[in-house]
Amino acid sequence: MVASVGSANAQTINESKLGKGLQFVAADSSFSVKLGARFQVLYQGGYTPVTEQWEDRFVIRRARLKLEGFAYSPKLEYKIELGLSNNDIGGNMGSQNNNASNIVLDAVAKWEITPGLQLYVGQTKLPGNRERIISSQKMQFVDRSLLNSRFTLDRDTGLQLHHEHQVGQVVLREIASISTGDGRNITVNHSGGYDYTGRFEILPMGAFEGEGDYVGSDIYREPTPKLALAAAYDLNDRASREQGQLGDFLGAERDLNTLFLDAIFKYRGFSAMAEYAARRAPDGPVVLVNDAGEVEETFVTGDAFNIQAGYLFMNNWEVAGRYTNYEPTKVTGLTAENQYTLGVSKYIVGHALKVQSDLTRSEQRGLGEKYQFRVQLEIGF
Repeated sequence: MVASVGSANAQTINESKLGKGLQFVAADSSFSVKLGARFQVLYQGGYTPVTEQWEDRFVIRRARLKLEGFAYSPKLEYKIELGLSNNDIGGNMGSQNNNASNIVLDAVAKWEITPGLQLYVGQTKLPGNRERIISSQKMQFVDRSLLNSRFTLDRDTGLQLHHEHQVGQVVLREIASISTGDGRNITVNHSGGYDYTGRFEILPMGAFEGEGDYVGSDIYREPTPKLALAAAYDLNDRASREQGQLGDFLGAERDLNTLFLDAIFKYRGFSAMAEYAARRAPDGPVVLVNDAGEVEETFVTGDAFNIQAGYLFMNNWEVAGRYTNYEPTKVTGLTAENQYTLGVSKYIVGHALKVQSDLTRSEQRGLGEKYQFRVQLEIGF
């Protein structure tokens, strides 16, 4: 990039604006590149009434470097995104039980076969739940919900086919993918079977402003009501990690079936989103039980429901609330949980420069209550 900036004769700056990155196009229009970076500084504190303990931390939650553009033809786009913080890379990277290298988040090529039809090749997010597909830069709260942390498909490497068409004002989207099922950039030979995902979306009131159906808040203040409904199904054939594409590698394989249903609505600063997730292992999720009858290894299965809503005032302050219910399959021995979250955000320059905070009360079955407070600064260019 330094060389590109220095070669003023060969490159042209198209646009330079906060949140839009630094953009360049080759003199012969053979390629383009947009360089962007962002980071999140997070303070998080938690209080457990039973133990009367307060624990806190001050961390770089995310630090990302992103390059995207086209190569050879505008019909062939690419995206590369790297995660640079410890939280992006993963705390147990390099351990015996984790063979995933998590620095590379996205490395994908997108070929426009015909208008409205694209083929993705490489590593990127799978077409699972809406909350996960929404960028971590564009979330309504400090972070995603408990539903997402337990059941998201996350990223995987393979092929995806994206199709979009319109009937009157109704927008329809169909997405299908086949991937390894092992998650991000696995550094050992592929194990088990493959992962098959399908997602269908319908926007009965037309397209959202600025693709706002994948933005957490109604920062575009939709002038007319907009609604998006979607369903997704995923089969991870002979999965080897406890959450499919995420978590520890276990001592046996299981087929994992995951269903997602979601909806998002926006109108004049008001936004609401709801999601339901269900994951099953037909052959049973538990892999290993010790002599005392305690579960040592298990796949994460069960159900979860999340609903959230917020209102963005004209001064760009937003108040939002969220409720999440997580019910694991009983045999897994995992802990059921309810979470109630209240969030307050200030959008200074949209999602490129903002401060977000939230307070969460968690009810863990059999373990009592916990409270968590977070405040986070996001800066991106």
